[in-house]
Amino acid sequence: MYPAYPPPSARAVELEGLMRRFLAEHVLPAEAAYDAYRAAAGPDDHTLPPVVDELKKSARELGLWNLFLPSESRLTQLEYAPLAELTGWSLHLAPEATNCAAPDTGNMELLHLVGTAEQKERWLEPLLDGTIRSGFAMTEPAVASSDATNIETRIERDGDDYVINGRKWFTSGASDPRCAVFVVMGKTDPGAAVHRQQSMVIVPRDTPGVTVGRNVPVFGQWDQHGHTVTDFVDVRVPVANLLGEEGGGFAAAQARLGPGRIHHVMRALGAGERALAMTVSRVQERVAFGKPLADQGAVRERIAESRIALDQARALCHHAAYVVDSEGNKAARHLVAEAKVAVPRAVLEVIDRAIQVHGGLGVTNDVPLAMLWGWHRAMRLFDGPDEVHLATLARAELTRAPQFEV
Repeated sequence: MYPAYPPPSARAVELEGLMRRFLAEHVLPAEAAYDAYRAAAGPDDHTLPPVVDELKKSARELGLWNLFLPSESRLTQLEYAPLAELTGWSLHLAPEATNCAAPDTGNMELLHLVGTAEQKERWLEPLLDGTIRSGFAMTEPAVASSDATNIETRIERDGDDYVINGRKWFTSGASDPRCAVFVVMGKTDPGAAVHRQQSMVIVPRDTPGVTVGRNVPVFGQWDQHGHTVTDFVDVRVPVANLLGEEGGGFAAAQARLGPGRIHHVMRALGAGERALAMTVSRVQERVAFGKPLADQGAVRERIAESRIALDQARALCHHAAYVVDSEGNKAARHLVAEAKVAVPRAVLEVIDRAIQVHGGLGVTNDVPLAMLWGWHRAMRLFDGPDEVHLATLARAELTRAPQFEV
């Protein structure tokens, strides 16, 4: 009833100052060069704009590298939250520049949690070093993948190998030429209990039978790293490539998609803050119906509502992070589910208000608002559909003992 958050460490405070400096002096000024490169290269080009490599070098020099993983950063989740939020101001640049971008973060967390020593040496170490990138292949076009038990891709044991057959889509990161490995989820035992049918295996990208197909746009935006249709046809990998235990894929997916994915929520707050800052700037520059927009009562009300929404969302996010730190992932699971619903909703409202005060400019690519709206609308699906989180929360509430007789 009386959560008392511990004060941040001196290291966390120092890193927060360094991150602010990194955003102001390096990342935000580099966005124009990034956008220019991507526009000139076109949607079919997935090479990394050179400016990102320059940012990575600067981030490493400042010590802003792998901050998402406590074993590397020595930060708690609560200490990491403000840092992740700052990277959310520049979604295309800052997370990757600090080696804190999805899907690599989730895959690294998974390898760290359940990977063997050999798997960590071959895949985790180069991912932590940023010399390769990875893809995550779970979602399938033929089934409702919000329920991971629906997955149809087969992973069948054949001697010392697994043979994989299936079609995935929204395979995050697959178009990037640096993507060297996939984490693939499929069924190893369709006859087992429903939550013990699935397993996860490591599949090197160059394995025969792996075909990376078309990149799927999201709200008209073409991601540099890609969200592809990926086919696995008689793909053969050693049994040693199993992640964790056979039949443990569903639990591993929950670990990967669970508390660790609160990082998306943290970054979303930064995008919301950027949209609100753009709103405040815009309404002080524009005049309509004889007076500045900032003097319009309705506009002022929307600004106030945006501030309330962001502060409420941040409080929920930080509370969830604190419980992860203090009581563990299982104890925090319902708070994490709440944050995954509430924060994207709040941020979308703030971005939508920003688009409205920008008028026609707000729906163009001349400002980042349309991109931010599309990303965070998709977040209500890729971080687990709202309906799944709400069902989980309702089930918990219906079984909770009341504090007093009613």
